[in-house]
Amino acid sequence: MKIFANRNTAVLGSLSAVIAVFCFSTNDVAIKFISKDYALHLVVLIRSLVGLIVLFFLIIPLSGGVKLLRTNRLGLHLLRGFCVVFANITFFLGLAALPLAEGVAIFFISPLLITIFSVIFLNEIVGPRRWAAVTIGLIGVIVILRPGSETFQIASLLPLLAAFGYATLHMLTRYIGKTESAASMSFYIQITFLIVCLLAGLITGDGKFSGTNDPSLEFLFRAWSWPSTNHYLILILIGITSAFGGFFISHAYRISEAAVVAPFEYIALPIAVFWGVIIFGEFPDKTTVVGIALILGSGLYIIWRETVSKDAETSGVPRYRR
Repeated sequence: MKIFANRNTAVLGSLSAVIAVFCFSTNDVAIKFISKDYALHLVVLIRSLVGLIVLFFLIIPLSGGVKLLRTNRLGLHLLRGFCVVFANITFFLGLAALPLAEGVAIFFISPLLITIFSVIFLNEIVGPRRWAAVTIGLIGVIVILRPGSETFQIASLLPLLAAFGYATLHMLTRYIGKTESAASMSFYIQITFLIVCLLAGLITGDGKFSGTNDPSLEFLFRAWSWPSTNHYLILILIGITSAFGGFFISHAYRISEAAVVAPFEYIALPIAVFWGVIIFGEFPDKTTVVGIALILGSGLYIIWRETVSKDAETSGVPRYRR
């Protein structure tokens, strides 16, 4: 019975991850699409308001009611929320200036960072093969960034910073997911977004820092303006996909092992290439494709090695870290 329970949990976790990936991918496309018209913190504020409406009227009632929002770990929820805010803001600022596939590919260095963090903070042992995979992934990022060349952009570093925030978020999710529901984790993230965006609006909402020619800085410092009716559906879509994406990815990591869930997040890479070509006319060049392949291969290898290691531990078979 336990085997079937574990299998069902793995299936539900995988399905939740796939739904989350499609939600986040739609979110990325929509935000990049309107990044030339509004300030980032205004877009995220509207997204969070719509997300809270979806949570309160749909997700929370179906998950067990508002009692799930009670927590003794408010500090960890807020810390996790700030990690998400940091990851989102840096990632979306990067997308304003970068091709969609390139930004998403750089961001997917996060599994490599999780491996490094597990050694630093959790004292886990990682063998030479996984360190080699981490090195290959880092080389993939360097290939895409092309430092020192004429094509290098400072904005390329923003998805890299976002990956650091996401890696920290992932570790916190696994830590508090044992006692906290996916609905409560999604709720406190949206509250953190509201607080940060309102503060950003008070400081920069008048546009006094705008006027640069940099797409990322303009997206950050542009003055707040009332959205046009043509963009209402896009902004609502951003809010809905954010709410469901946050819920399903939290649910996936809460009920399943990271090694089961993480590979499905890589579906975002081909989806990003597809959307980039279809909507923005962004065809990745050969160098970018090579970088994406290195990141994809190294990330999936690390996840596979972690699965093998855990299976060996469960079966009691002695194994060496590779």
